[in-house]
Amino acid sequence: MTAVARAQPNASDGAGIGLRLAVIVGLAVAWELVALLANDPVYWPRFSAVAARLWEAWLANPAAWVESAWPSTWRLLAGWIGAVVSGIAIGTLIGLSASARAYVNPLVEFLRSIPPPALLPLFIVLLGIGDGMKVAMIGFGAAWPILLNTADGVASVEPMRRETARVYGLTGRDVLARIVLPSAGPRIFAGLRVSLSIAVILMVISELFATVDGIGFELIQAQRSFRMLDAWAIILLLGLIGYALNTVLGLVERRVLAWQLGATRSER
Repeated sequence: MTAVARAQPNASDGAGIGLRLAVIVGLAVAWELVALLANDPVYWPRFSAVAARLWEAWLANPAAWVESAWPSTWRLLAGWIGAVVSGIAIGTLIGLSASARAYVNPLVEFLRSIPPPALLPLFIVLLGIGDGMKVAMIGFGAAWPILLNTADGVASVEPMRRETARVYGLTGRDVLARIVLPSAGPRIFAGLRVSLSIAVILMVISELFATVDGIGFELIQAQRSFRMLDAWAIILLLGLIGYALNTVLGLVERRVLAWQLGATRSER
């Protein structure tokens, strides 16, 4: 078992980084070849052209970041952070009580089954077309994976561990902070990863209608004016933003759950 574990490349070592770079380069080359075979530079441009446009219009253009990328980024982070706080808090309360889960579960399943884009007209009526509507829509859609994973993680903590902690004199707050939440940490972070991807999607959807700035607005404007090269560049930009946010979250996860990684390596 130990030999097998040592043979597997770590994502943080040289082999893991090289493998990830090779996959990215391979996808870029495949895109370039498919575009050349398609011979349709308008609707299916080459990767090199899209990357050049991305650099010119966004990465090397601070004005574009201030006018469009920054409004989208802070809406995304505000909605997602609200989802994190509410999802972990409500999920913890539900997970601690079996009776609460029995009563609340039907309502939770009903609400999370509603596609957030279908509620866009309702959000516009209630909150207008400003940033509050967009933040609320992102938070509503991104909260459910966090809430459900937190509730499952908290409920899965063995009651014996809680009772043992109380025998040693730990208060309810200490049990929650030192036993329950750390034990539910892996599931909570799994929900955070899923919710972050949902937040990026909802950010774009919320900016497609009734707005005058943001990456989603720029995307729909490029589509309507048949600037397909710009549209592809914005799609690539969204992928980079999502990848960067997930990378940061992964670093936080490894730091917070370092105890779990150490225990797993010890078992191997």
